Amino acid sequence: MPASDARTQHRTKGEGKPEALPSRLEGRLGLSVPREWWPSAPLLKSYEAAGFGWVQLHSPPAAVLRDARLCTGHAAATSASLATTGLRAVVHAPGGLRAGTRDGDRALEGLLSYAAELGAAQVVYHALELPDAPASEDAARFETRSLATLAAVAERLEVTIAIENVCPVFPGPEPLSADPMALRALAQRISSPAVGLCVDAGHAHVIADLRHTGAERLIEPVLDAACAFHVHDNLGARWSPRTDIERGIDPLRLDLHLAPGQGTLPWAAVAPLLATHQAPLLLEVHPPHRPRASELVAGITELVAPAPAA
Repeated sequence: MPASDARTQHRTKGEGKPEALPSRLEGRLGLSVPREWWPSAPLLKSYEAAGFGWVQLHSPPAAVLRDARLCTGHAAATSASLATTGLRAVVHAPGGLRAGTRDGDRALEGLLSYAAELGAAQVVYHALELPDAPASEDAARFETRSLATLAAVAERLEVTIAIENVCPVFPGPEPLSADPMALRALAQRISSPAVGLCVDAGHAHVIADLRHTGAERLIEPVLDAACAFHVHDNLGARWSPRTDIERGIDPLRLDLHLAPGQGTLPWAAVAPLLATHQAPLLLEVHPPHRPRASELVAGITELVAPAPAA
């Protein structure tokens, strides 16, 4: 269902009276449940009360996804929590899961079934998370072949596979999936309506800074393939170690997952690209840097769809 068909979102202001979100964000804001946190009903209700209409959940590990009994049981419990709210769900694949092997394909097929059990619209998957080297050619080819087969399963289950651009967590070589255009080309080769891009703005900022360009130059060319956005902030390439002791930030980590506006992502250039799209904006902010959910709604609204000047 397109974002424009989603239910109206609200945020709290002043004395607790609900205020409708700007039309450009209505039905589009989402918040990720931190990895290894259980999506309890009270937690999900707090997201909804803050004004979010989407939630991103992390799936159980690959070993569970490959076991139909365990996968179904976990999905039933998660679905019961979701049912206490009107939130729409996106499910994130386990880290390190890769299609192109027997075990990887079984786990990804299990992930698609898991998402379908929840009524989730999309699964986020790290495709082409391989070294940018000739030795990766066979693995990339096998992965592409498997994704084409799994796309047919996704079509039948009415779930979209959203392949995400990534960045090095710490300084190091870029994987193939650091380039959003490489993922767009992969989606075009598969040529299925069930495969699109989860465009991660924070990851794009790191890669753009490493390449001495702007994040908008990586994001804008792939907007036609975007079906979701990950939204968070960081300090870019961090060319020399910074202690940031007062902020409690790792001095070398690139992929910081700060709240939007708390880093150096060029929001003036990126925000218009997000505001004019229809895909959900899923905030991925790590717990040490995460303000209250209502503050996240207010912050991203001010960055992406600020109120007109009086």
